Amino acid sequence: MPPFDSKVFLANTTTAPGVYRMFAEDGLLLYVGKAKNLKKRLSSYFRLTGLSTKTEAMMSRVVNIETTITHTENEALLLESNLIKELKPRYNVLLRDSKSYPYIHLDTSHEYPRVSLYRGDRTGGGRYFGPYANSYAVRETLSHLQKVLPVRQCEDSYYQNRTRPCLQYQIKRCTAPCVGLISHEMYQEDVDQAILFLTGKDQTLTDKLIANMDNASKELDFEQAAFFRDRINALRKIQANQSINSEAGEADVICLANAHGKHCVELMFLRNGRHSGSNPYYPTVLLDIEPEEVLGAFIQQFYLNKTVPKLLVCDPQPANAALLEEVLSQQAGHKVKIVSNVRADRKQWLEHCKINADLHLRKHLEDRSTLEQRFLALTEALELESAPARIECFDISHTQGEATVASCVVFGPDGAIKSDYRRYNINDIIGGDDYAAMEQVLKRRYKKIIDGVGKFPDLVLIDGGKGQLGIANTVMQELGCADKFKLIGVAKGDGRKAGLEKLFFIGKKLPLVLGAHSPALHLINQIRDEAHRFAISGHRLKRGKSRTSSALEEIPGIGTKRRQTLLKHFGGLQGVRQAGVKDLSQAPGVNEELAERIYNYLQTL
Repeated sequence: MPPFDSKVFLANTTTAPGVYRMFAEDGLLLYVGKAKNLKKRLSSYFRLTGLSTKTEAMMSRVVNIETTITHTENEALLLESNLIKELKPRYNVLLRDSKSYPYIHLDTSHEYPRVSLYRGDRTGGGRYFGPYANSYAVRETLSHLQKVLPVRQCEDSYYQNRTRPCLQYQIKRCTAPCVGLISHEMYQEDVDQAILFLTGKDQTLTDKLIANMDNASKELDFEQAAFFRDRINALRKIQANQSINSEAGEADVICLANAHGKHCVELMFLRNGRHSGSNPYYPTVLLDIEPEEVLGAFIQQFYLNKTVPKLLVCDPQPANAALLEEVLSQQAGHKVKIVSNVRADRKQWLEHCKINADLHLRKHLEDRSTLEQRFLALTEALELESAPARIECFDISHTQGEATVASCVVFGPDGAIKSDYRRYNINDIIGGDDYAAMEQVLKRRYKKIIDGVGKFPDLVLIDGGKGQLGIANTVMQELGCADKFKLIGVAKGDGRKAGLEKLFFIGKKLPLVLGAHSPALHLINQIRDEAHRFAISGHRLKRGKSRTSSALEEIPGIGTKRRQTLLKHFGGLQGVRQAGVKDLSQAPGVNEELAERIYNYLQTL
């Protein structure tokens, strides 16, 4: 390919706004950028001086530049965000974040609404509160809510088939609307007050509870007064352990810490005056760019197609803040403001966020240093030409052949790449045949990669000894990809003791034993243990579902049809297990004798 002629290229470049894409040989995408003036921006890359060392290194690889003209700079920013997220160019600031954030959902379509954790598009009915930083923050909030206002949290199928109160009622975490122990009017009052709690209006809620307590006292209903008193005390106890500021409203606090070429963005959620959790992010930054640009790129990627609050409190002020405000406001449907010069409570939140960012970055650098040492040791121990950029590890999990699941976990120099993890349900094999299971998962995995879905690893670890490695090698030979990566079998050592693991290689009779103190073995064990954990969790989930659906058929007199009838009548196995003999005998096709048999059997599970 002829060398890139920048003069000819710039002479034909427009001054309009748009997006540019820089390519290396073989079509490798190096960088995606946006510009208000494409000609002016791209000219800056070809100056004789002023470029950083890393930018010069990138430009030395450029053999082609493509541009896309847009109507406005806003449109260019949105297109740039989508291209970066989809194509992951090597030199852009890349954010590894594929998860959706959880909300609390109040399903108002039901006569007796329930609250629950919810992820996904908020296109259904009801009200949503959040987002929260993680599921733990949601569950903690729901737990607090139950102590003050016991609105039900059970599934509708479970609720509809109750004939007596469940344990939640016994421990005063539910008012048992399922069996009519609370009127619709009183339950709705609890729901209204729950909304006050979830929207941070704690003082209004406290005033209402105090008024209810006073009214009950005046009517000499001391039991009811004590009931409201207990709710007030529970609410005040929660308030004492939370930092609440009704003035803060809804905001995200975002701080950037950087050291030794690495960055940590700490994101703190403030919803309805409450701190609803925080998360650290470690964007990949290969170019020498200012912290303001890193934070601007983070905000641009993170909030694409996500809920945006009205206020972003940042340190430092991100680059292109005004443009980001405009684009995010259009996306959110409300005015979004980005500020950094704040006072009073907002300043305290910012300082708190900054401290967390520094702490998380320090910990990340320590972990990364250890990981780098382990990767270097692995490269030397396995006599690789360079450190592997992508390692995949496979494991099989089952219980005596039941519910077999295979896992594939992926690691890189920055640690686990969880977005690339995969589980595989293994079917059509003899139960307990680990060789057949491994053959199936490897064929499914690498046939897809051969077809262009995904990319080949540099190193593949197989949890098993010579036998499993032989199966894996046969599969790779059949698929024609045996030369794409190094294949290693990891077998447990004598007595299954950690540190005595044996590494088996294709074409070598004797295994390699690295020793308990080898950093290379520590990395292999870390990856293998993660594959094991991921396989077991998938297996348990599959096994639980299988046993739930089949447990009833083990009872004499219960076949597939009657099992389906029972599950439908009681809303699932949990409902059947909660039912008494009398309740069971009222189900279609179940007499008293069979009801006793079902009841007695389920008590043994």
